[in-house]
Amino acid sequence: MKQIIYLDNAATTKTRPEVVDAMLPYFTEFYGNPSSVYDFSAEPKKAIAVARETIAGALGAKANEIYFTNGGTESDNWALIATAEAYQAKGNHIITTKIEHHAIIHTCEYLESRGFEVTYLDVDEFGVVKLDDLKKAIRPETILISVMFANNEIGTIQPIKEIGAIAKEHGILFHTDAVQAFGHVPINVDECHIDMLSSSAHKLNGPRGVGFLYIRTGVKAKAFIHGGAQERKRRGGTENTPGIVGFGKAVEIAMATMKERTEKERALRDHLIERVMKEVPFVRLNGHPSKRLSNNANFAFQFIEGESLLIMLDMDGICGSSGSACTSGSLDPSHVLLAIGLPHEIAHGSLRLTLNEEITMEQIDFTVESIKKIVERLRSMSPLYEDYMKRQAVAHA
Repeated sequence: MKQIIYLDNAATTKTRPEVVDAMLPYFTEFYGNPSSVYDFSAEPKKAIAVARETIAGALGAKANEIYFTNGGTESDNWALIATAEAYQAKGNHIITTKIEHHAIIHTCEYLESRGFEVTYLDVDEFGVVKLDDLKKAIRPETILISVMFANNEIGTIQPIKEIGAIAKEHGILFHTDAVQAFGHVPINVDECHIDMLSSSAHKLNGPRGVGFLYIRTGVKAKAFIHGGAQERKRRGGTENTPGIVGFGKAVEIAMATMKERTEKERALRDHLIERVMKEVPFVRLNGHPSKRLSNNANFAFQFIEGESLLIMLDMDGICGSSGSACTSGSLDPSHVLLAIGLPHEIAHGSLRLTLNEEITMEQIDFTVESIKKIVERLRSMSPLYEDYMKRQAVAHA
C-alpha cells in the first residue's frame, strides 16, 4: 500500500485512540438512556456532565451554557435562526461576512426569505474583517453579528476580541463560528465578549456527529429541535452519550497539547509555504501571512485547475482540498477566494493543505516535490500558460 500523507485536517481529523477508548464503554457497558430515572442511567448522565464541565472550562464558560448538538452546521443554524426569532421584536437586521462557512451564509439567505435583512461585510485581501465597515453597518435594528473565529479555507484569524467589544458596546448579540478554531487557538468567551459559539468534535480529533453551541446565560435563544426535555428543554433528542464523552476527551487532550502541537504545526507549515513560494512560479499565498491557523496553507496556482492538481496529488498518496469539504463537487470557485479579490481563473487553481502534528518534515518535502512536478506538467498542457510565456518572451526581446 502506498504512503498516505493526509493534509486535509480542516475537512476532518483522525479520532484519537484515547478518545475511542473513552467512548467504548458507553456503547456496550453504560448504554442506558441518560434521561431515565433508574440507577443504570446514573453513569452516562455523570459522564455527560463531566464532558460538559471540561468543554466549558476550555472556554471560560459555565457548564450550563454548553448545549450539545450533532455538529457545527446545526450549531450555526441554531444560533442564527433561534436568535433571530427570539429578538425579531427588537429588530430584523443581521451582520455577517462574505467569507463565512455555508452553514452561516445559507442560513442567512433562509432568514432573508423570512423577512430579515442581512449585511454581508467585505474583507481585505487577507480575509480580515474591516472594523470600520462593521461599525458603519450597525443599525438601530441590528440584533446579531456573526463572524467566524478563523476561516476554514484560508486560515485567517479574525480580530474577534475587537469585534466582540463593538457588539457589546452597541448592545448587539455576537456569535462566532469557531469550528476551525476551538482546540487550536486559546478562546475565552468573556475576554472576547462572545454570546454564542459553535464547535464540532471531528475538527479536533474527536468523533463525527457531535458538536456544541455555547449560549451565554441571559441570551434568549429559543429551542431549535423540539420533542424532548433534553439539554434543558432547548434541544430535544436522546443524548449521544458516546459522542459527547469522546468530545470531552478530545477537548481535554487538545487543551493539554495545544502549545506544543501548534508550535510543531507552525514550523511545518512555514517550511511548506517557504518552499512552495520560492520554488513554484506564479503562485500566491491566500490568507493572512501571520494571523492564520497554525496548520493552514492555502495557495493559488495560476494557469492550472485545482481539481486536476488534487487528482494528481492523490495519485502520489497526498490528500488535500481546494476549499471547504462541504462544497466538494461544486464547479464554482471558492466564495472565500473571490471575496479576497482573486479573479475566477486564479481562484480555480487553489490548493488547501491542512496539517496535523503527526506529519513529518520529510512528508512536507515530498509534498512540495510532488506539487512542483504536477504544476509543471499541468502548465505544459495549458494553452493559457503557453500564450502567456510567448507574450513575455516578446515583451523582453
